[in-house]
Amino acid sequence: MTPARTVNDLMSAGADAAVALSAPQRPSLSFAGLREHLRYTVNELNRRGIGRGDRVAIVLPNGPEMASSFISIACGAVTAPLNPGYRPEEFEFYLSDLNARALVVAAGDDTPARTAAETLGVSILEIEHAATDLAGVFRFSGTAPGSPATRGGLATEDELALVLHTSGTTSRPKIVPLTHINVCASAANITQSLALTPQDRCMNIMPLFHIHGLVAAILASLGSGGSTYCTPGFNALRFFAWLDEAEPTWYTAVPTMHQAVLQRAGRSREVIKRNPLRFIRSCSSALPPQVMADLEKGFGVPVIEAYAMTEAAHQMTSNPLPPAARKPGSVGIAAGPEVAIMDDAGNLLGNDEVGEVVIRGVNVTPGYENNQKANSESFTHGWFRTGDQGVMDAEGYVRITGRLKEIINRGGEKVSPREVDEVIMDHPAVQQVVTFAMPHDKLGEEIAAAVVLREGQSTDEKEIREFVAGRLADFKVPRKILFLEEIPKGPTGKLQRIGLADKLGLA
Repeated sequence: MTPARTVNDLMSAGADAAVALSAPQRPSLSFAGLREHLRYTVNELNRRGIGRGDRVAIVLPNGPEMASSFISIACGAVTAPLNPGYRPEEFEFYLSDLNARALVVAAGDDTPARTAAETLGVSILEIEHAATDLAGVFRFSGTAPGSPATRGGLATEDELALVLHTSGTTSRPKIVPLTHINVCASAANITQSLALTPQDRCMNIMPLFHIHGLVAAILASLGSGGSTYCTPGFNALRFFAWLDEAEPTWYTAVPTMHQAVLQRAGRSREVIKRNPLRFIRSCSSALPPQVMADLEKGFGVPVIEAYAMTEAAHQMTSNPLPPAARKPGSVGIAAGPEVAIMDDAGNLLGNDEVGEVVIRGVNVTPGYENNQKANSESFTHGWFRTGDQGVMDAEGYVRITGRLKEIINRGGEKVSPREVDEVIMDHPAVQQVVTFAMPHDKLGEEIAAAVVLREGQSTDEKEIREFVAGRLADFKVPRKILFLEEIPKGPTGKLQRIGLADKLGLA
């Protein structure tokens, strides 16, 4: 079978009568129905003057309409999903920076994105659906204004399918353009890594303004001829009820979501037994080996940790399925693009040498948009620098030792916060931890850690410090430990080290 090179091609994988999208309390949409909806959407966009190359921002809640709008708009224009939780000034920045031609919102939704679009003169396209409609089917409200699109029809492989911004934790967010061939290659890489088949169903709990949910849960699932059950977003209290309704074979999530699920797994053993998964996938942040072990024990299936980023259209490496080895603490082997370790001077390093993880391949973005400085810093000899420090063993397994910009510089001593995390996670009272840098007047940076304790457990700062001191050099022991009910997370559920000292009043 010829590999798909556009999102439209990717949607041809499923049998006409097979389920493509499903959702809680909604009738399922077949692949035939999905393909018909794609044609409808592209036609309606073209009638409204929106065509190939035009950027359409999407601000919708998680669910099947968010999934189908992403897929169908990508077939005839360029999608730009945005976090519905943004403030008005953030929407104004992103819509302007993207040069959006249109904004898609739900009819009746008073999102501040509307005000931002009106301020900027961006067309607002409303969609509506009924609770009885098939999952993912929607209609455009109102008549089609203006002239038909000059570049109508279906997008080609070299045209853009998706544009996303980097997180911009330490600088202005950068625009990452991804072509159809980029996202299709990444979806195919995930399908191959996980051996996905038409019998597989992914239960999506990831936000669909994030590359993880868009490519792994949606495109890879549908591109394999399988299906996706689209939840309204992550909710640990409803997770096991959805598991019963969806009957999935897998789900993918960030580690904080897995940890929240684990807290309720013990009282949901019957649900897990009724709905045996084939595997669980973890990505977008480091999975503590202790959490991996608890998940495998609780669900009785392999946990596959992968490594990904927006600039790679998601997946770069993945631990393989059994019977191949899964290495806890490792993000696995190259799973699509070429992967290597590079030094500061641009030389590729050998096994077990620490350097920056670099990648190249058809899934990698052609480069940041309108940002020559970022591109010159990020691409070396055709390799994309990920910004992650890591090491590769003789079998090709990559271990990430930290984000280069997150490495703590304590008076010249470099400390990987992930190394400290893994040690603290071994303490029997600790449920969750994130180690981060806090300012210090003499050393520049000092080590701090935010800790969430297991239910019913207790400890104190002195005991944790002594526990770490027994396993790590003295300069790696946190000088400040905060005990929290919950650690602040980013919009996609990831723990964020940068800026945490400010958020917790330690700056």
